[in-house]
Amino acid sequence: MNEIEDIEKKIFDIIESLRPVLQEDDGDVEFVEYDKNKHYVNVRLLGNCKTCPLSSMTLQAGILRALKNEINEIERVMEVK
Repeated sequence: MNEIEDIEKKIFDIIESLRPVLQEDDGDVEFVEYDKNKHYVNVRLLGNCKTCPLSSMTLQAGILRALKNEINEIERVMEVK
């Protein structure tokens, strides 16, 4: 695997580890892509997470923090539809 594939695998694994917590409230998250130029992670919020007023907190305080703890290159998490 190359460096980008390694980062994408780590991102996928971290997001997979967060999914059960979101699924407890009938929500979910899906890894879409890693933008290697901007160092952004694009995710899709599913279920209750799509319409939750706290979804920005989930993205920034939950998902971004978990990713940055393991992967220094990550700058931002973006929601895509």
